[in-house]
Amino acid sequence: MRINLTGVLVDDQLKALDFYANKLGFVEKVRVDLGHALWLTVVSPENENGTELLLEPDEHPAAKAYKKALVADGIPLASFEVDDVNAEYERLNALGVKFVQKPADMGTVTLAVFDDTCGNLVQIRAMK
Repeated sequence: MRINLTGVLVDDQLKALDFYANKLGFVEKVRVDLGHALWLTVVSPENENGTELLLEPDEHPAAKAYKKALVADGIPLASFEVDDVNAEYERLNALGVKFVQKPADMGTVTLAVFDDTCGNLVQIRAMK
């Protein structure tokens, strides 16, 4: 069994695509017009056949409350692995990404948390 797709709930799919592609560096993999929304996925340029991230509309009534509660409690909806959290923090910060937690050394892992502009907190981490 393998994970081939996971998702983040977003308030605007095209805004999310802009952020996840132009700021984070992911590449668009699949775009299918469903009429009322898109089936829109991105992947890491380091593994374009790897796990896809679905930029899923947060249209379900529970989605907005769920996202709001996670943000209020400071809980990231997603976590991405990077080689160097400090370097990635500097790169993203220079692109205007708003961090809610600067890089922190947590012993076996270094992590930082940012706002994805679509209603979510996202964590980046590097294992030591």
